[in-house]
Amino acid sequence: MNRHAEHLAGRAAPAVFVVLWSTGFIGTKYALAGAEPLTYLSIRMVAVVALMAVIAAIARPRWPNLAGVGHSVVAGLLVHGVYLAGTSIAIAHSVPAGLSALIPGLQPILTSTLANRWLGERVTPLQWLGLGLGLGGTLLILHSRSLTGDIGWGWLASACALIGITIGTLYQKRFCTGIDWRAGNIIQFLAALGLFAVGAALFETRVVTWTTEFVLAVGWLVVVLSIGSIGLLYWLIRHSAATSVASLFYLVPGVTALMAYVLFGETLDAVSILGMAVCAAAVFLVNRAKA
Repeated sequence: MNRHAEHLAGRAAPAVFVVLWSTGFIGTKYALAGAEPLTYLSIRMVAVVALMAVIAAIARPRWPNLAGVGHSVVAGLLVHGVYLAGTSIAIAHSVPAGLSALIPGLQPILTSTLANRWLGERVTPLQWLGLGLGLGGTLLILHSRSLTGDIGWGWLASACALIGITIGTLYQKRFCTGIDWRAGNIIQFLAALGLFAVGAALFETRVVTWTTEFVLAVGWLVVVLSIGSIGLLYWLIRHSAATSVASLFYLVPGVTALMAYVLFGETLDAVSILGMAVCAAAVFLVNRAKA
């Protein structure tokens, strides 16, 4: 029975991850109504570290050695620090939530190229076909997105987010898979908190408007995103090839665009829906193709 439940959980994990990860763009849009990006992220990380400390106190995980701490710091600065800062700054510069998912949505192509060389993972021709289809589907989904706001800074921030999440997941796969996720995540979140706090002190006013919407949005991002989806991402990284995990990110722009359509009235037309179908086919190819 336990084995059957574990099998079902393993099959459901990718779909759950995509939905949860996509809500991060939506939650961030709500949270930024109450604070500047690095200020909001500092508050989020304080809450995450406090919650993870409670979990660690109960579970009493094994803490990594000095090298493991160093690897966790690097992974945290990349996966949490650079990625979250990039997406939040992009949305803060009036880039629509759907568009803010576009550049990070290109992660599978970069991940597969680097994994091929860095982790020794072979990417088959059929998988490359799937990755190419995913790229095309992502562009279809976001073909009509408005380029509003200070788009230059938005594009730059999104590009930094792409680099952070790509290198961060590969680094996590190579150096951090043996580290207990509870101990490792506390170290990673503390590293990100330091980055956000310094950035907020240097570049922002640090004014916070404590509305119900802001508190609920931050609460969702703390519990569901930073604890739930990050834990699920690292579980997937431990149990799957980097290319297969990265291919899931092709589904994020489509799910985000659908959520943004419902909540914010962002554009969703027939071409975007076609793009979602293409991305779904791409993920199927990448995960089913055998080396």
